[in-house]
Amino acid sequence: MSGEATTEVDPRLLEILVCPVTKGPLRYDRERQELVSEKAGLAYPIRDGIPIMLPEEARKL
Repeated sequence: MSGEATTEVDPRLLEILVCPVTKGPLRYDRERQELVSEKAGLAYPIRDGIPIMLPEEARKL
């Protein structure tokens, strides 16, 4: 069902997004559809091409 419906995130959006916790850079994990903040130890999900930048929605690394 939700399997491989991979929606690309706009690269321009990725350039301006930062971690809401640390204000640091994010790494785009295309395979897992997440934005990873190494500094915060969190991975923010991307749903239907939209980054969910809420710490309570993030997966702990």
